[in-house]
Amino acid sequence: MERDPARLDVAARQRALDRFGAETFDIVVIGGGITGAGCALDAATRGLSVALIEQRDLSAGTSSRSSKLFHGGLRYLEQRDFRLVAEALTERNLMLSELCPHLARPVSFLYPLHHRVTERAYVGAGIALYDAMAWRGSGARGGHNPLPAHRHLSRRAALRLVPALRADALTGAVQYWDAQVDDARHTVEVVRTAASHGALVASSLQVVGLLREGDRVVGVTARCTDTGREVTVRATQVINATATWTDQLQSLAGRGQLRVRASKGIHLVVPRDRIHAGSGLILRTATSVLFVIPWRSPTMRIDVAGRVIESAGDHGHWIVGTTDTEWNLDLAHPAASRSDIDYLLDQVNRVLRTPLTHDDIEGVYAGLRPLLQGESEDNSALSREHAVTQHVPGLISVAGGKYTTYRVMARDAVDMAARNLDRRVPPSCTDRVPLLGAVGYEALWNRRHAVAAETKLHVARIEHLLGRYGAQLPALLELIADRPDLGEPIRHGGPYLAAEVVFAATHEAALHLDDVLTRRTRLSIETFHRGVDCADEVARLMAGPLGWDERTIAEEVNHYRLRVAAERDSQTCPDDRTADAVRMGAPERRHLVRLPSRPGGD
Repeated sequence: MERDPARLDVAARQRALDRFGAETFDIVVIGGGITGAGCALDAATRGLSVALIEQRDLSAGTSSRSSKLFHGGLRYLEQRDFRLVAEALTERNLMLSELCPHLARPVSFLYPLHHRVTERAYVGAGIALYDAMAWRGSGARGGHNPLPAHRHLSRRAALRLVPALRADALTGAVQYWDAQVDDARHTVEVVRTAASHGALVASSLQVVGLLREGDRVVGVTARCTDTGREVTVRATQVINATATWTDQLQSLAGRGQLRVRASKGIHLVVPRDRIHAGSGLILRTATSVLFVIPWRSPTMRIDVAGRVIESAGDHGHWIVGTTDTEWNLDLAHPAASRSDIDYLLDQVNRVLRTPLTHDDIEGVYAGLRPLLQGESEDNSALSREHAVTQHVPGLISVAGGKYTTYRVMARDAVDMAARNLDRRVPPSCTDRVPLLGAVGYEALWNRRHAVAAETKLHVARIEHLLGRYGAQLPALLELIADRPDLGEPIRHGGPYLAAEVVFAATHEAALHLDDVLTRRTRLSIETFHRGVDCADEVARLMAGPLGWDERTIAEEVNHYRLRVAAERDSQTCPDDRTADAVRMGAPERRHLVRLPSRPGGD
């Protein structure tokens, strides 16, 4: 039987490593976050040969630690960055309607007003423009805005929708809609879709050097972070899509044009019952905005008539964030300090009837935004525009931007690479390439009750799987048919089924326990125990596909427990430097080589 190219198991990784050393590729992409994943998909669907290399896990950095939204960005509209907002809204609508309707879902936000006339007119006009730009962007493709239009609410109506708000915290409100996505899951599916179109993928592979022929870059030297094995990968073009690591990769070439500033943003996760609300919130702060985002709430979908409909969902949480502070410490594991957490609690408690406390917090995560340096001293005002440069022949860097516009960033980077190839390359087509799980999702969703009856699984479990895997559902059901115990939830693991852990190891390039507990599932932020209580069970489920013995299982579990303990301790520290020192005390399963800093850098 022909092997599924989108099956990213350990055997596929080994085949990729073997081919890396034997072939010359059109493009090598460095970085397995959303930008690198998008570059790999864009290049592969143009018919180019592609190798994608990631030093840790897929989406291990910024791409698993965002606010988990596809959105235009109201604050960018206020900054009059109309082009960026329009571009992002077009991409948002593409995700909802065509590219990944199984992963993207509608989410509403309430914007509380404090002044009765002038503020309502100002905010209402801005959000009306936001909706109009979404319609225009969709209309250019012959479509429509798949989300409902905004609406104005009185104070009484707003409090009915969000009873958690203090009555004196608003005079009225405007409700509008955007889209939500599990960023880590989406990134993995972009990578797997690229693999289905021929891209070769290897994680746990760190680029430690560039191959040169004269001044030209002709490939990379990479080192396996698990075994230390080195491999040489030759290519006509190399794309550096490493986000906050951009400067370090450029330093391997001796010089670079892009300078990237890391801005730390942290988020808190609290149980759904801590905030009684039927909508998310967007709140103004002194420097930026604060989101209160429903997460794993009842599943929201859009029917063919454009109506937002709701079904029974997972347990439910709220994400509260984010911050914008400069970070110049460890790039791999940015730490949230006590002051970061106190700031978010203070900001959200200004409007809540029942304040949140530290005891309410299930999870905390910190990510680094790659902002182009030199445009502003204020991180919150830095542009989210992206840049693509070729600073030495054969090496292209892409940086900046925002998660929602990853596909545009990837298109621009591959366009530049294509101009340097010795043949005509077709234009990008990724606006018409659905991700794995998208095609057939609607039909399976409509049949979910029949599927539940056929498989003897509760319909809530079928809906859960459809919301995470879409039309890949049969592959999960096949695992469960072979081993009925895989149809049961992980103990202490919320809604996640044992089959999802096995699938992560057999299809989704998960190589370590942390990959599954932190990114293939989100147990590290969705449970008060942060995944520790189910670590042993999850490790044993991974052991079969990955060939782990009892010693390896114990090492993986111990490493994860130490990591969680270090994170918890770091979150009690008063500032970034002490929090970073504590977080770095946890051992690593993947062993990275320290690269030289950029010339003149730290």
